[in-house]
Amino acid sequence: MRGHIPGAWYALRAQFTTSALDKIRAAVPHAFRFVLTCLSDALARHAYAEFVSVISKTGGEVFVFDGGTNAWVAGGLPFAIDAQLASPALDCYCRPYEGTDNSLQAMQAYLDWDFGLVEQLERDGTHHFRVI
Repeated sequence: MRGHIPGAWYALRAQFTTSALDKIRAAVPHAFRFVLTCLSDALARHAYAEFVSVISKTGGEVFVFDGGTNAWVAGGLPFAIDAQLASPALDCYCRPYEGTDNSLQAMQAYLDWDFGLVEQLERDGTHHFRVI
């Protein structure tokens, strides 16, 4: 499922540290009530105590949305595609040449090395498996 509940902000649980939350707080409008959600509510429940311990310094209340985004969509409620990012979206696939300043020669050298591993294993003789 691509998208989120309208008004939601995307934040990585791994960034629920004091230093990272300073950046998240700067991105997210000041709030006194936070509702955690995910596709189901499992990950949100898992992150609840950690989020409460970090956000408690602001005095905000924290809740978990029962059933998560799946329940929201099943209820026929509106769904937004545009993302509001409080953390960088790190779960996207990029091709090796996208988003990098590596030279074409360096990337080609890596690919040549990678594709040459099978031949190297065939020459090696120290392993005990057959390369197919």
